[in-house]
Amino acid sequence: MTTQPTYDDVNLILRLYELRREEKIRAARAWFISSYHARTLEEHNALCPLGSDHNAYFRMVVSYWDMAASFVTAGVLNQELFLESGRELLFVWERIREVVPHLRQAAKNLALAGHLETLANAAIKKMNSQGPESYAAFQAMVHRTS
Repeated sequence: MTTQPTYDDVNLILRLYELRREEKIRAARAWFISSYHARTLEEHNALCPLGSDHNAYFRMVVSYWDMAASFVTAGVLNQELFLESGRELLFVWERIREVVPHLRQAAKNLALAGHLETLANAAIKKMNSQGPESYAAFQAMVHRTS
């Protein structure tokens, strides 16, 4: 059963949007969108060496979207409303999807980006319900920019 979105949901989504406009995370998002194309742990480590700005940017983007997704998975934020305005979450997930198992193993943390994964899977299901080839087209677009 889907619950009706509330004004609190709208306000939280607007606040999350405001946070994405902060200068440092804008720089991190711009780098991630244009430059993060790792599929293996080795590629990730080459792109994001520990202590580098790129490592900080990666962590900033992934932790931001995992935090936002946690609001939905915890039931604090309406999923349907969030998915209508949170497509960047799916872009981020698609970019990290292949490397996440390796990062989880290296960090000994099976929950790493778990909220992000859960919500991305819901977004994929929703997207495919709107058109059976919708997610495949989205994936192709994400990887064309690689």
